[in-house]
Amino acid sequence: MLETQILKVGGVILYPTDTIWGLGCDATNRKAIERIIQIKGRSANKNLLILVQDEEMLAEYVESIPSCARDLLHSLQTPATIIYPKAKNLPIDLLSNNQSIGIRIPKHDYCQRLLKEFGRPVVSTSANLSGMPSPENFSQIVPDILQSVDYVAEQEREDKEQHTASAIFIVESDNSLRQIR
Repeated sequence: MLETQILKVGGVILYPTDTIWGLGCDATNRKAIERIIQIKGRSANKNLLILVQDEEMLAEYVESIPSCARDLLHSLQTPATIIYPKAKNLPIDLLSNNQSIGIRIPKHDYCQRLLKEFGRPVVSTSANLSGMPSPENFSQIVPDILQSVDYVAEQEREDKEQHTASAIFIVESDNSLRQIR
């Protein structure tokens, strides 16, 4: 996949996810993360989430995976992002002030192929300018975004179906989950 080569050299891609179209980069590359923040015109203190291929990759980037999170990962049929309390092996730019990180394991063929071939987590943030609505399909992505990325995925551009962002859950201090969106 050409997009994995672009990710490996710090590039930014525009790609379909299991939710909405996203901007992505190597989640371990600080310069690439800074570039996404710049493209979106976003405040650097707003958190970004990452996609990982599976629980094995997830374990490389969080201190622990509580059983409540494992249960949710195995039972939920719709996309869910879980905010884990203690991230590891990731640049500080991705983490909130309390060192937490939002992570999703997509059940989307394209994302799974991308993550498997790339072998590292990928940033996933909505393909919109900061403060603007998230695009529900490819046709709603503004030209500024399209012209700012290094690669636009060929998949699903003709999709007329509207998509929405994932549900978001946070791991609480007692290792329970609370849905926040």
